[in-house]
Amino acid sequence: MSSPARSAPRSAVQHSSARAAAIPEGTRDVLPPEWAQREHLRARLVEVFGAWGYRGVELPALEYASANHPQDARAFKLIDSGGQVLALRSEFTTAMGRLVQSRFPAGPFPLRLQYGGRLWLRALTSELGRLREFYQVGVELIGVATPQADAELLHLAAAALRAVGVSAQLEVGYPGFVDAVLEDAGLHGEARDALHDAIDRKSGADVDLLARRGGLSAEVTRTLHALTDLYGGPDVLDTAQALAQGERARDAVAHLRTVAGLYSGPLLFDLGVSRRYGYYTGITFRAYADGLNQPVLGGGRYALEGGLPGAGFAVGLERLTGVLAPTLPPEPEVVLALDLAGAALARAAGLTAELAWTDDRAELHAFCMARGIKRMVQGETFTAVDGAEA
Repeated sequence: MSSPARSAPRSAVQHSSARAAAIPEGTRDVLPPEWAQREHLRARLVEVFGAWGYRGVELPALEYASANHPQDARAFKLIDSGGQVLALRSEFTTAMGRLVQSRFPAGPFPLRLQYGGRLWLRALTSELGRLREFYQVGVELIGVATPQADAELLHLAAAALRAVGVSAQLEVGYPGFVDAVLEDAGLHGEARDALHDAIDRKSGADVDLLARRGGLSAEVTRTLHALTDLYGGPDVLDTAQALAQGERARDAVAHLRTVAGLYSGPLLFDLGVSRRYGYYTGITFRAYADGLNQPVLGGGRYALEGGLPGAGFAVGLERLTGVLAPTLPPEPEVVLALDLAGAALARAAGLTAELAWTDDRAELHAFCMARGIKRMVQGETFTAVDGAEA
């Protein structure tokens, strides 16, 4: 005969309940008002991208893990039933490259695609607002690497932000320009990598320290300091032109001038951007909205495996929602429908109608008060929850 079941100690029950209510660090619940706002923004962006010819695709959340993946060190990994190491999708560009090469090997190019979905990172990052699970929508323009293609993406980025009511400033960079200037100065290896980081952080003190360690001349050191200050309007390109000694650096400035001429809108240039210079092969760009020190949109030009050129950008939906939440339209009024005819009438009028589940008016009244519903509808008649005709 088995012994009676023993109740768990109260402290253990409380601990278990608290653990069940918690969610992992870097994740969050999205409640109805924000969910509706996000869906509104997502649908609007999808509409704009589609109007520009960017067709939608959906990518699997699970990928084969690879040491060559740019986010390999920060990806969530798991073992499948066959023993292979899988990873949760941590960025879209690599996944889109895989899709293009396997599904569209012959194009036709240029190929315009759009995507949307969640991404996961194992390590927290302040750049993503300390989130480890977040949602992006974006576009990729594959198979061409012309100034016209770069300008198209700038135009589309601006159009997408206008469509959702964001006033943002586009900043354009070219990480390869810094690398070309460093190369022209005769810098290589670890010293060059360290200076990339210092210039990207705009740290003049670190530039001086690294210059002394490397025995660099005063002229080269002045050039390195000038790189940290390459931020501003079109006149920045004139300063960059004066620093460009080699063909690679001059070509970068010429490309930026052409793109700026094709875009014709206001642009800020940050030619001291040096981070991820090995990943991007051309321009990079970001959009900053008022009141937010992180970009709502970012992207750039890269090369897929095998050398196929690509460029694109992604919009962070959480960040965009945070910027726009105060200005987004309110949700439609919710009414409680006492019958199907009333529900149909309310919905035809653009209202949201929830159906009554009982004939108990006291229960329905209590629900409406708790839910914030002010009107009921039956047939063709609306009444206030307090009983007056409305």
